[in-house]
Amino acid sequence: MCGICGRISGAPIDPDVIRGMTRTLAHRGPDDEGIRIGEGFGLGHRRLSIIDLEGGAQPMSTPDGLVWIVFNGEIYNYGPLRQELLNAGFAFRTRSDTETILNCYLRDGTDCLRHLRGMFSLAIWDGRSRRLFAARDRLGQKPFYYSHRPGEFLFGSEIKALLHAEPGLAELDLQALDEYLTLRIVASPRSMFRGIRKLPPAHFLTFSAAEGLHVERYWDLAYEPKLKGDDEELLEELERRIVEAIRVHLVSDVPVGAFLSGGLDSTLVVALLMKHRLVDQLRTFSVSLPLAEFDEAPLARLVAERYGTLHRQEQIVPSLIHDLPGLVRQLDEPSDALASCMDLVAGMARRDVKVVLGGDGGDELFGGYDRYFGNRMADRYASIPGWIRRKVIGPALSVLPDGRWYKSRGHQLKWLHRLAEHSGGERYVQGLAYFYFHQSFKDRVYGARLRNGVTREGAGATMKAAFDGAPASDLVDRMLYADLQARLPDHPVMIQDRMTMAHGLEARSPLMDHELAEFAARLPPRMKVRGRRLRYAQTELARRVLPPPLLERRKQGFASALPYLLRDELDILQRTFLPTSRLAREGLLDQGGVSALLGEHRRGVADHGSRLWLLVNAEVWFRIFMEGASDGELRESIARTASDRSVAGTSLA
Repeated sequence: MCGICGRISGAPIDPDVIRGMTRTLAHRGPDDEGIRIGEGFGLGHRRLSIIDLEGGAQPMSTPDGLVWIVFNGEIYNYGPLRQELLNAGFAFRTRSDTETILNCYLRDGTDCLRHLRGMFSLAIWDGRSRRLFAARDRLGQKPFYYSHRPGEFLFGSEIKALLHAEPGLAELDLQALDEYLTLRIVASPRSMFRGIRKLPPAHFLTFSAAEGLHVERYWDLAYEPKLKGDDEELLEELERRIVEAIRVHLVSDVPVGAFLSGGLDSTLVVALLMKHRLVDQLRTFSVSLPLAEFDEAPLARLVAERYGTLHRQEQIVPSLIHDLPGLVRQLDEPSDALASCMDLVAGMARRDVKVVLGGDGGDELFGGYDRYFGNRMADRYASIPGWIRRKVIGPALSVLPDGRWYKSRGHQLKWLHRLAEHSGGERYVQGLAYFYFHQSFKDRVYGARLRNGVTREGAGATMKAAFDGAPASDLVDRMLYADLQARLPDHPVMIQDRMTMAHGLEARSPLMDHELAEFAARLPPRMKVRGRRLRYAQTELARRVLPPPLLERRKQGFASALPYLLRDELDILQRTFLPTSRLAREGLLDQGGVSALLGEHRRGVADHGSRLWLLVNAEVWFRIFMEGASDGELRESIARTASDRSVAGTSLA
């Protein structure tokens, strides 16, 4: 696992710029640093040594020095692929997966990607054609950001590397801000910066002064034809496939541990790993929260005890009033409460290991979110004649209280009612936007500059296109495909990458193995959502290996406790950043609308907690990246609010 960066230009490359870009990524690779400057190109690399600890330094070249590579990630099948290349006559100077990619490129060109099983972002400068080739793994586990203009191309593992080279790129993308407030994500190819783009998952690009930029998809899922067989046969094959994915993810020259959250995904990975004796000993890591209703640590401990893992558990009390500026700076984009939890557990794990397995991807492969069932219900509700929905049901729902929990009956009914007015990908996007800034809230809160600078079709465009163009006929499969294309890589996976890499820790997700994803896509719909039962196949498989209490617990989500645990801190953040909004001062938000939301929330008239959280994060991001505020300055502002609040008689709980 590493950090990569580089510049392609017809002008001379300044080594100090490449070195500075590289050092902004030092946290991603604390073990080594390398740069290479040549005619028309400069490459930088920070290394976290996992495979071939003594060799494998980057940038790495062919023996003739004409082709150079920088690579971030792991290729789990590099061993057999290396042997195949040796048999074909290719020479190796190292045992690294990096050199395996390089030789595979020499043999197959851009088609080398179809041979790679793993997580990766890579860039290869081919001096023979004076062309850059870059690629990102199939499910977007590793990031690749870039900026280009005629004759000039910049790239990096994180946005901060590009901003170091070109500070002028710090310009807000209005469509991205709109998408963040609408969906809590900024999907590829956008970033929060107008001139910086993300290479989408399963895409590669080429760039040269002569040919310009070309971006192309190289892989996609197929949901049909569906697999045949009864439930038991499919479950047997699913277990075999997951175990194989775990096995290949253990390839490492350093010890590998595992996150153990107490949720279904990470506990299933650990249980199957230990059941099939893929390692002799395994270190596992979990955190507990001082809120029993949401604490999954006791369930994680049951799994650790059953399988005899070397388990470390620590209680954490996240502090967003202290951590939020640093989290936003590390992410380069607005944060999420999940980042605070991930930051703390990653720091704990890094004290013992360099590599951990996690459970990302299970919900999106097997159907784990309530909305997968809910959208089926929306289809049925939409069959009620429109005049009845609008003239009879709508007015009745308008007087129904929302409740203070997003799964309340009032919210569920109003959610169904709103979705019935839409169809296809637009319905799916509106279903996600319901709890954030759907159009009625935008009308209240958006300022003239933001209203006039975005189109209604812009927010969620990636997700809409994925849903409507999904290679699937079943509704649940179309939702899963949309989430795999947009939400998974640009929310939980992005946060896991940044927070683990902040500690020099490599996180691997066996459930995101592309061969496992190909199998899961073709499972019949009944094996994913059956009636009201979510992720049916995964749950049935878990019954074989997990303690019953874990299966009986309702899905919580890692960050579910934070709005309750940190209620006072969230209030302080809202009071610090929202009454004098910088985004409002710039005409992006309406200060009166923001204040009205804040007042309604405080009085208990409505629960705007999720919307206010998005606004706070957008404010912090704007002040850091658009106004140049330091973390210290922001913490001082927060501390003043906390002090004033305490003096006024409302102390921190």
